[in-house]
Amino acid sequence: MRVVVFGAGGLGSLLGGYLALAGAEVTLVARPAHARAIRENGLLIRGIRGEFHITQNLTAVERPEEAKGVYDWFFLGVKAKDTLKALEEARPLRERVKAALSLQNSVEKDGILASYFGAEKVVGFATIEGARLAEPGVVENTLTVPTTNYIGELDGRPSSRVEALAQRFNQVGLGTRVVENIQKVEWEKLAQICLASSWAVSTLSGHPGLRFADGLVVREGAEHFVALAKDILEVFAALGYEPENLFAPVSRLKELRELAFPEAVAMVQKMGEELRARGSRATTSMHEDVLRGRKTEVEFILGPFVREGMRRGLSIPTLLAAYRIIKTLDAYLT
Repeated sequence: MRVVVFGAGGLGSLLGGYLALAGAEVTLVARPAHARAIRENGLLIRGIRGEFHITQNLTAVERPEEAKGVYDWFFLGVKAKDTLKALEEARPLRERVKAALSLQNSVEKDGILASYFGAEKVVGFATIEGARLAEPGVVENTLTVPTTNYIGELDGRPSSRVEALAQRFNQVGLGTRVVENIQKVEWEKLAQICLASSWAVSTLSGHPGLRFADGLVVREGAEHFVALAKDILEVFAALGYEPENLFAPVSRLKELRELAFPEAVAMVQKMGEELRARGSRATTSMHEDVLRGRKTEVEFILGPFVREGMRRGLSIPTLLAAYRIIKTLDAYLT
């Protein structure tokens, strides 16, 4: 199996590195400093699974034309807002890949890939695996759950290619499940990301030292979290879906949908206390973008729920308020 990861930052390098451990031949197309560090010293993955120094089955290049030969898989690892520019840059690879998937937080990604590669080449994929690029050549694995990846053909049919990729991930401990309705999984993942991101930015951005757990333990912060969840899950239900906590135990969407408001608030405060007890300093990538002065992916993460809610005439006041706050901040980010 040959895999090329285009836009190999934290997550792309993490998944590519683990596939190299599983025996796949992986090429990372990355920024110059990161690519050079990997060529000179290999890729170091450290974090919740331990430490892995990967030097075999892994190549790093700076430009797509340097990635040679035909690839079984193309992984798109750039931010959703950079997709069109990235695909234009990836043109030298376009005719040399057999299948393509996106690692992005988006429900629009598969359609964009299909228009570029052809629908027959595109596979749906959703992961909650957490990673950050600590420095060139070093990736920190910050989050995982028992079933961390979901993969499936867009038309729901079984296929040997998705089974083969799932097997490689499972081989190195990244729990991966093949599903028939990958679109539902992608919407549920986006609901979880939308909730965490909209809450973190609209609640914590005024104090750069605050992290996720710090806001959850405050009653009003927990109330805001639950109010956002209720709005997002109202849209999710209108799409014909009910949450299944696919990324348990991190996911609590099912409880947030079913519990009455006071009970849900108490659950969220307890979550915050548990995170604090573990010393967690985690937050969302959108919150990090705001703190670093970078434009967010608000239109890709909140936008789909806002647009669906408005189109259907749903009452989603808290989600709309968070969206407006983030759009205002985003107007001044670069």
